[in-house]
Amino acid sequence: MSRLDETRPFIPVRIAVLTVSDTRALADDKSGDLLVSRLTEAGHELGARAIVHDDEVQIIKALRGFIETADIDCVIATGGTGLTGRDVTPEAFRAVFDKEIDGFGEMFRFLSFQKIGTSTLQSRAVAGVAGGTYLFALPGSPSACKDAWDDLLVHQLDYRHRPCNFVEIMPRLTETGRAGRPSGK
Repeated sequence: MSRLDETRPFIPVRIAVLTVSDTRALADDKSGDLLVSRLTEAGHELGARAIVHDDEVQIIKALRGFIETADIDCVIATGGTGLTGRDVTPEAFRAVFDKEIDGFGEMFRFLSFQKIGTSTLQSRAVAGVAGGTYLFALPGSPSACKDAWDDLLVHQLDYRHRPCNFVEIMPRLTETGRAGRPSGK
């Protein structure tokens, strides 16, 4: 089972929050607000916040902007992961991934199944790494964002989490293998 190693220091991560929606603005972005609240309460830093329309080109442009910003370590997006024609967030994310973190979507749906049953089949939550930046795409509901943060991200974005976590391998995300990928920041 996982645990916190209190002998290790907490290392804050700079996180951008991206909301994908045709209808939300900062004034009524409950999911974005929840993520900002959770990440800052955990001791992380909000590196940026943006809202883009459900448009693959706009999402990719926003992601690339965050990836190219040296002080953004992680992007958490909310919205656009469903099955409708306008839901293109997973496609946009996959267009920029160097590597996909397959287990994130699998684990999110496993945890979600325990709360909402088979409705979790409609979620296409994904995660990956691009240019040394972690990218997470969550459903647009505040409940889904709460579950993803409280059950997965708060642990994996904490350097003290054992036996392993995303933070401790951040310096190595841009290493190249035989194929020469990823390129890095």
